[in-house]
Amino acid sequence: MSEDRMSETGIRVEEVESVEPPPKARVEDVETAPEKLERKRDYLEGFLAAKPVEVAPGAVGGDLYEAVIDALKEIFDPEIPVNIYDLGLIYNVEIDEGHVMVTMTLTTPHCPVAESMPAEVELRVGAVPGVGDAEVNLVWDPPWSPQNMSDEARLELGML
Repeated sequence: MSEDRMSETGIRVEEVESVEPPPKARVEDVETAPEKLERKRDYLEGFLAAKPVEVAPGAVGGDLYEAVIDALKEIFDPEIPVNIYDLGLIYNVEIDEGHVMVTMTLTTPHCPVAESMPAEVELRVGAVPGVGDAEVNLVWDPPWSPQNMSDEARLELGML
């Protein structure tokens, strides 16, 4: 039995004495414990069975490329205790038959190492076994910003 009435604010109010309980859930497909514990199809099986693709030494992920990146990670900004790669100063590394072209920036055009840093990068990258010659292209566009830094650099500087 219900009573329908209008309140003073013009809202329709329905008062009920009882409500039917909702129907109980039924489980149609009952699994036993051994069936539940049985190994299901492994969706990664095909992926894990695939052999790694051969990467050219100078391509991203190749041995020479990784050696160049490791060399860049050994160069530290003198004012900030973070390497220039994690600091986000390296924009691009291209390797073509032993010739390495590094595109980089500095934190500011007025940086005190603006003259010496590119030369140090060229020297360090040129010393990597397998590199014939190295060239550094110093750019100011796009300008460096703290968003370029890796999470490791932000953590080191207390910004994370």
